[in-house]
Amino acid sequence: MDATTPDAVPPPGCPAHADARIPLYGPDFAADPHAYYDYARSYGPSAPVELAPGVDASLVTDYATALRLLQDNSTFRKDARRWKAFNDGLIPADSPVVPLLAYRPNAMFSDGAEHLRLRQAITDAMGRIDTARLARSTEQISDYLISQFGSRGSADLMADYAKQLPLFVFNELFGCPADIGDRILFGISGMFDGVNAERAAEVLFGAVGELVALKRSRPGEDVTSWLMQHETRMTDEEMVYQLSLILGAGADPLRNLIGNTLHRILVHDEYARQGGLIDEAMEDTLWENPPVPNLAPHYPAADVEFAGQKFEAGELIMVSFAAANNSPSLAAARRSGSNRSHLAWSAGPHACPSKDPARQITMAAVENLLNRIPDIAAAVPEDSLTWRPGPFTRGLTALPARFTPLPAPDRAPAPGQAPAGERAEQSGTARKAAGTGRWSQFLNWLTR
Repeated sequence: MDATTPDAVPPPGCPAHADARIPLYGPDFAADPHAYYDYARSYGPSAPVELAPGVDASLVTDYATALRLLQDNSTFRKDARRWKAFNDGLIPADSPVVPLLAYRPNAMFSDGAEHLRLRQAITDAMGRIDTARLARSTEQISDYLISQFGSRGSADLMADYAKQLPLFVFNELFGCPADIGDRILFGISGMFDGVNAERAAEVLFGAVGELVALKRSRPGEDVTSWLMQHETRMTDEEMVYQLSLILGAGADPLRNLIGNTLHRILVHDEYARQGGLIDEAMEDTLWENPPVPNLAPHYPAADVEFAGQKFEAGELIMVSFAAANNSPSLAAARRSGSNRSHLAWSAGPHACPSKDPARQITMAAVENLLNRIPDIAAAVPEDSLTWRPGPFTRGLTALPARFTPLPAPDRAPAPGQAPAGERAEQSGTARKAAGTGRWSQFLNWLTR
């Protein structure tokens, strides 16, 4: 089947001639990506796409084909040093997609024994997270964020809640002191938002490096220390790259998952404020609006024919989780009750190692918000909402909400702490030492 099939109508902004690549960027794509995926299917199991100006790839849109690719680690490799177009100097150095695709020595970009070594360390460390502790931390952070906007009677649930909560939870789980946590928050946000991303990356790696040095001298009950103590005995450099991968790859997708689930609940009446349907809303979101719609870069180890198409060694092939999840061939299976067979967490040896904590955090964050603010509702029509641009992320830029204002928070001092008046007189030096960033403010709030 080719792109000129009568049923294959290109969406606005998409090239209408068969030899052009389908752009996965720009406002038209962000507004209705599924129109682009529907059109891409007219090429067959994979389609020629442009991830950003001058960055070409093949995008797998068929579920069965995607599963084969993700599970075949002999024909296809993850090491981005194989990327032929990049090695040939054909990729613009300042391309916005390069920071997420260029090689780094972490589990995402490794193969074979090295991947197994790094992946096992991450899996074992994340597996030690206590679910009760995670639930308690998420609820505390949720309460804190709600306390910041609850008395207003309105909020942007992305900026005020979904964006911040994962970063706070991760900082707590990874044992970050206030000053390091603040810089990690800045670095991750800047990289994913594309705001001075190069400088943000420097701040992130520098802060994580300080965290590694701190935990070498003072280990604790946290993921950083567990990763460091793992039998793989990673070097400091390896620790920095693995931690940055976990923090970065976890925080932004989790932000989108929380936001997209809240969006689904607020705009679809069937989920309205019924706690038992939160899990269903999250799973429907993972199927139809996954937080990472396109990624999983792979490179053929040699020239190969795959899914009826020839690929050169080192050619960039990616998977559209969003398109694969919505393949027409899956409709019957989903109706029959296979509600978790989607590819939102990827599949194969590089599948997400943190899906269980991510599910738990999302469920706790959404449930606590709806319990605390039962009459929360969307404040603007759905068609006025806008989505973040680019091929790798699917999240709203804002989600305005309104509700009956909550009483102003009035937290009692912690046991043994001075009353508020006395604390105000004593707080100048302490506040200066603790810092004024968001993580510092949360730690101060916990002990007020």
